[in-house]
Amino acid sequence: PQLHYMVDIKDRLAEIKELVDNGAYFTINRARQYGKTTTLKALKKYLSNDYVVVSTDFQLLSHSNFKSEAAFVRAFSRELVVTITAGIAVPGKIKSQLQSLATDKQNDADLGELFFTLSNWCAISEKPVVLMIDEVDSATNNQVFLDFLAQLRGYYIHRTERPTFQSVILAGV
Repeated sequence: PQLHYMVDIKDRLAEIKELVDNGAYFTINRARQYGKTTTLKALKKYLSNDYVVVSTDFQLLSHSNFKSEAAFVRAFSRELVVTITAGIAVPGKIKSQLQSLATDKQNDADLGELFFTLSNWCAISEKPVVLMIDEVDSATNNQVFLDFLAQLRGYYIHRTERPTFQSVILAGV
């Protein structure tokens, strides 16, 4: 807003917050240059009093980061560590586990370990955790990404038995 004219999106942010408050997992789909990223950035700020908001961007991952499950877990964990370092309060144990996954040299990290760590984070977090992923369409047609989505869905379905994200927001074209 300091650099460009922007439409007032306060009403839209309030509508989205209702979805988050209700525990929805949902997508924001629009063509390029329709304000998806701008909305996510504003939403992160808007939700920050009530939630731990973890915001990442799949366009920061390369094609090779989707070649194997271990490569994806390393890259995704690395992006989470970068996000955490940028000012999100995360228990030290969780930060340490994510750093370990991000630097796994054995190539044996898997989505199960990643989601175990994320579930633990959601369980001990002082506030509910919201995950936002921008440019999620850059990962389509990758089996690893489909497996990642399946894990998200599995935890969502079993959210009464397994701690998980309050809400997941995927944005893309």
